[in-house]
Amino acid sequence: MRQRASEHQASVALYWDFENLHASLCEARQEGAYSKQDNRFRVQEPLIDIQAVVELAAGFGPIAINRAYCNWQYFSRYRDALLQNAVELIQLFPPGGSAKNGADIKLCLDAMEDIGRFAHIGTVIIVGGDSDFMPVSQKVKAAGRTLVGIAARASTNRHWARSCHEFRYYDNLVEEGSDMAAGLLPPPGPVRLDAAMALFRRATRLLIQTTGDRWVSQAAVWQMIKRLDSTFDPLEHGHLDFTAMLEAFGEQVEFAGSEAEPMVRLR
Repeated sequence: MRQRASEHQASVALYWDFENLHASLCEARQEGAYSKQDNRFRVQEPLIDIQAVVELAAGFGPIAINRAYCNWQYFSRYRDALLQNAVELIQLFPPGGSAKNGADIKLCLDAMEDIGRFAHIGTVIIVGGDSDFMPVSQKVKAAGRTLVGIAARASTNRHWARSCHEFRYYDNLVEEGSDMAAGLLPPPGPVRLDAAMALFRRATRLLIQTTGDRWVSQAAVWQMIKRLDSTFDPLEHGHLDFTAMLEAFGEQVEFAGSEAEPMVRLR
């Protein structure tokens, strides 16, 4: 029998102040690269690793809301990445000649409305580093939900970061080898892995980051795989079920625990 996620598992609401993060990455490359008004009102080159943020969010639970706020007329080159990660786009035009589009205000209002309407939302994730998000942090925590912030280190307001239950710097999400440096992950395996093994490694890595333990629940790995790729089916990879697929990985996977609660880890 295949493992299935609990029907009562709390879900995640992910909100992006998209232009905020993009601008931060532009400025990190070169000061004034985005802040000058003539640079804002032109088609932007894609800089954000959208999948890295979505995968982090999936580590907290199944994503129920994935909504990004921006003046999208200048961000069309993000199109494929946004579609592949099922991001709902909210168009915001700056009023008059102002370059401020009010994304943070709209984002906060929507977040509060959503947690009031949907009891299944357990974690609210806000991608943005402005101190403007501090008031909503108090409301989210008062509602009994977990608040996670994500932003570029250089542009993050420290008071906003400390107001979250957990804060992750975007820079660390995309740094190669950051997990190895933390001592949580085993050395990388063979360069060429089939698609099933690659997805299994991604899911396991995300769980290790969350728990800090190399031993992870087999059921939790399956739930994470389905969050990362809802279309995944072991049958398409030549395996009867998820357990059979893990056994086929041979010496790359180690098993422990009881039959009722099997545990796995990468060798």
